[in-house]
Amino acid sequence: MAKEDIKLSVEEMEKAGVGFGHRVSKLHPKMKQYVSGMKNGIHIFDLEKTAKEFTKALAVVSKIVSDGKGIVFVGTKIQLKAIVKDAAEVCGIPSVSERWLGGTFTNFETIQKRVSYFKDLEKKKETGELEKYTKKERLMFDREIASLKVKFDGIRNMSKLPEAVFIFGLDKDITCAREAKRKGIKIISIVDTNVNPDIVDYPIPANDDAISAVRYIIDRVKEVILNSKTQISNSK
Repeated sequence: MAKEDIKLSVEEMEKAGVGFGHRVSKLHPKMKQYVSGMKNGIHIFDLEKTAKEFTKALAVVSKIVSDGKGIVFVGTKIQLKAIVKDAAEVCGIPSVSERWLGGTFTNFETIQKRVSYFKDLEKKKETGELEKYTKKERLMFDREIASLKVKFDGIRNMSKLPEAVFIFGLDKDITCAREAKRKGIKIISIVDTNVNPDIVDYPIPANDDAISAVRYIIDRVKEVILNSKTQISNSK
């Protein structure tokens, strides 16, 4: 999808609540450039600027996917977990929606070993190889598989470090951003009025708390990824 093909509606963003920031007292100085005013003690984003930055971010996502490179969604805020996980599954890309495990990027080889162990254990259960153990031991294996699934299911097919990470709540997943920066992974992220955007390569100034706002953003990202994948398939 070419950059000029990406159309964003300020009216739709406003309706979805994308423009609402945090209370006036929580404004990070470096987010002032994206704020147009305030309403009832809440900072309001300049949605024209949001649309401009979001368009840039979508173009980057499109190029990454078109080039056959990897991108991973990260969003562990309680209210966002489900939509982040669902969107990643629809797009066929890795995601982290439960909890960011320290070292996922910076200690990738160790994480990969744990993922391999999880997949192997899961396979042994499916093929009946665990039936030889006692009932108590099988119960322990079941609990371990369940625990590993929560941690690693979303990245089970991430065989190498991604080209970029898309973070849907920078304040909650700042550790992920720091690891990505250390490994040279591009950072695309929603940035609300209460965070420092400097660590982000492609910031999208917007509300990262309201489900409707994040859903608007993630739906546009999903559309770009799926369109880019379709174009790749059609060109083969």
